[in-house]
Amino acid sequence: MGRTLQNTMINLGLQNACDEAVYQLGLDMEELEEIEEDAGLGNGGLGRLAACFLDSMATLGLAAYGYGIRYEYGIFNQKIRDGWQVEEADDWLRHGNPWEKARPEYMLPVHFYGRVEHAATGTKWVDTQVVLALPYDTPVPGYMNNTVNTMRLWSARAPNDFNLRDFNVGDYIQAVLDRNLAENISRVLYPNDNFFEGKELRLKQEYFVVAATLQDIIRRFKASKFGSTDSVQTVFDSFPDQVAIQLNDTHPAMAIPELMRIFVDIEKLPWNKAWDITKKTFAYTNHTVLPEALERWPVDLVEKLLPRHLQIIYEINQRHLDHIASLFPNDVDRLRRMSLIEEGGTKRINMAHLCIVGSHAVNGVAKIHSEIVKTQVFQDFAALEPEKFQNKTNGITPRRWLLLCNPGLAELIAEKIGEDYVRDLSQLTKLHEFVDDDLFIREVSKVKQENKVKFALYLEKEYKVKINPSSMFDVHVKRIHEYKRQLMNCLHIITIYNRIRRDPAKLFVPRTVIIGGKAAPGYHMAKMIIKLINAVAQVVNNDPVVGSKLKVIFLENYRVSLAEKVIPATDLSEQISTAGTEASGTGNMKFMLNGALTIGTMDGANVEMAEEAGEENLFIFGMRVEDVTQLDREGYNAHEYYSRLPELKQAIDQIKSGFFSPKEPDLFKDVVNMLFHHDRFKVFADYEAYVKCQEKVSELYLNSKAWTKMVIKNIAAAGKFSSDRTIKEYARDIWHVEPSDLKIPPPNEPRDAAEDKTPNGTAA
Repeated sequence: MGRTLQNTMINLGLQNACDEAVYQLGLDMEELEEIEEDAGLGNGGLGRLAACFLDSMATLGLAAYGYGIRYEYGIFNQKIRDGWQVEEADDWLRHGNPWEKARPEYMLPVHFYGRVEHAATGTKWVDTQVVLALPYDTPVPGYMNNTVNTMRLWSARAPNDFNLRDFNVGDYIQAVLDRNLAENISRVLYPNDNFFEGKELRLKQEYFVVAATLQDIIRRFKASKFGSTDSVQTVFDSFPDQVAIQLNDTHPAMAIPELMRIFVDIEKLPWNKAWDITKKTFAYTNHTVLPEALERWPVDLVEKLLPRHLQIIYEINQRHLDHIASLFPNDVDRLRRMSLIEEGGTKRINMAHLCIVGSHAVNGVAKIHSEIVKTQVFQDFAALEPEKFQNKTNGITPRRWLLLCNPGLAELIAEKIGEDYVRDLSQLTKLHEFVDDDLFIREVSKVKQENKVKFALYLEKEYKVKINPSSMFDVHVKRIHEYKRQLMNCLHIITIYNRIRRDPAKLFVPRTVIIGGKAAPGYHMAKMIIKLINAVAQVVNNDPVVGSKLKVIFLENYRVSLAEKVIPATDLSEQISTAGTEASGTGNMKFMLNGALTIGTMDGANVEMAEEAGEENLFIFGMRVEDVTQLDREGYNAHEYYSRLPELKQAIDQIKSGFFSPKEPDLFKDVVNMLFHHDRFKVFADYEAYVKCQEKVSELYLNSKAWTKMVIKNIAAAGKFSSDRTIKEYARDIWHVEPSDLKIPPPNEPRDAAEDKTPNGTAA
C-alpha cells in the first residue's frame, strides 16, 4: 500500500489546505510525509495491483472490501553491504499505525488440524486447534466523492484458554509462552515473488485469511435484508447476486472448499446447490505462467492441517473428472492433465485447477497473457468452457501515480485539458493536439528536468555520487528475477563501458543507469545478479576515462515510496522480460504516464502500450512469443551468440576472468555457467537486438525536441492503463455491479433517507 497520508489528503481534496496549515505552524509537509513508514504487505506487482484496485473501487463508488493479513513484519528492508543484499526485518508497526482501527467486536475463530466425523446428522470437523482472527480496518477513500471503503486485515490471536484447557496439569508459564505459536500465523510475509514455497506456515496463512473473510462475508450477508429468512433452503439463493469474491491469484484458493464446507456441513445445503452458489460467487485472476510459481500443495500436508477440506477437494475432483470422462470417454491422458490432484511422486493439489473449476470466470491480466493462458497453460479447460476465459488488462491509479508523485506534470496537463482527466484518464488523448506546440514541449521538458534535478539531489545525499542531471536517466526497477533479465541490462552497461574505453574521444550520450529491486532471500541467482551489478558499478563509477559519461547505481530497498521518487525522474523505462513471461507488468504503465519512453520486448502490457501509442513511439526489440517458441523447438545454443558477437564475448569474458571481481576471480562462475548452459530466458538471443535498439535510444535523446514529442504522444496514449478502466471491466463482465458516480453528500450535510438504500451488491 505504501504511505497513506498524502494519498488521503489528495482523495479528500485537502492537500493544499493541509500544506498551508502545516506551513503556518513552521513545519514542512514533505518532511512530515517522509516520516511515515511504507505499508509493505505484499511482494511486487500483485500486491501493488490490489492497492490500485482498492483506490479505483472506492473512486467508482463500488461497495467493495479488500481482505488480507496484517503482517507484523512486511517485505524485508534491503541493505546493500559490500555489494551483497542483506535482509532486515521490516518492523513497520514499531511506532504504531494511525490509519488502522482494531475491531475486536468482529473477532472470529479459525480452525486447524483435528479430524473428521461422519454421522447421520452430517459431517463434523472436530478436535481442532482454534486461532482467533482479529480484524483491523483501514479506510480507503475514493477520489473527491465522499466514498470511504474498507481494507480489513486479519491478525492472529491465541484464545485465552490456549494450551490451558486440555487437562494441562503442568506448566502455566510455558502455556502462555506457547501462545506465540498461534500468533505466528500473521507474523511475517513470505518474501517470494513468482515462486512457490510449500511451507506449512504459508498454508496456514492462506487458510487463515480465507476462513476469517468468508465468515465475515456470511455474517454481513445474513445481517442484510437479502438473507431471506423464509426457509433454511432459500436463505442463500441470492448470495451470488449480493456477493462477488475475486481470487487474486491462487493464494486464497482454499476459499472454494471452505465455502463448500460452510454450505454443506454447517448450513446443511445439498451438495449441488452449494456448488452452484459457490461457482457463481468466485472468479479467479491468474497472474503468472511460470511453472515454478504455480501453487501445488502436498496432499499429506493438507490432510494434516485441513482434513475436511481435503475430502471436499476430492469430491469436487471426482465430480469434475466424471464430467470430463462423460464428454471424452477413454481419454485417460486428458483426465490426468485436468485433475485437481497430480499423481506421481508426492501427490499434490493443483490450486490453479481448483480455482478454474470452482469459478464462473477466469482472467489473465493483459491480452497476450490471457491468450497464453487459454492456448497453452490451461488449454484443456479453455476447450471445455471457452466462455469462462476473459482478459482484464491491468491498470494503475492515476491519483498516486500522477497527482501524488508528479504534481508538476499533473498541473501542466490540467492547464491544457482541465482537471476531469483524473477520474477519466481516457481524456489524455486531448493532449495529441499539443504534440507540435513548442511552448508545451518546452514545459513538459522543464517538468522532467526539475524532477531529475530533485532526484539527483536525493541520490547524491543517499549514495554520495555526483549525478549529471542532463544525462539520460535509464531506469530498471522491479523484483530481481532471471525472467526480468536485469542481466541483459548489465551486459549492455558493460558494452557501453567497453566502447567508451575503446574510443574515449567519441561523443557518447551520457547515461545514469539506475537498477533497483529486491531478491527473494533464498534465490541464489537473483542475489548474485545484485552483486554483479554492484561490482560493475564499482568499476565503471571509478574509471577516470569514463568520467560522467556513464554512472551505474543500484537503488537500495526499492519500495512504493521510492518508486514515487524515481519514476517521475526517468527518461528511459526498461521492460525487457523474455516474450511470454511477464503476465502484464504495471511499472511499465507508471513510467509511460510520467513521461518516460519505453525500451521493451513484445511482452505483457507492453504490447498494448505499443498498440495505443503506435509501435514507432516505443523502442520495441527482440524475439516475439512465436520466435521464442521456434527457438525452443530448434534448441537454444548460447555459445553460438557468444562466438558470433565480439562485444558480447568481451563482456562475458570480463565477468568470467574476474575483471569486475579481481579479489575473487571466479565469483561469478555460477552466473556465467547459467548463461551458457541453462538460461531459460535466453539473454544472449536478444542481446544484439537490445544493444542496437539502445543505440537508437541514444540517437533520439540527442534531439531533445523530438524526444519530448514522443514523450507527449506516450502520455496522450496512457489513458487505457488507468485501474479505473480495469475495475469498470471487472464490474461489468465479472461482478455484475454498476459503478456509481453519485457523490455521497459530506457528513455535515443532511441526506434523504430514501438515498440511503444501496441498489448494488457487494464486491468483496
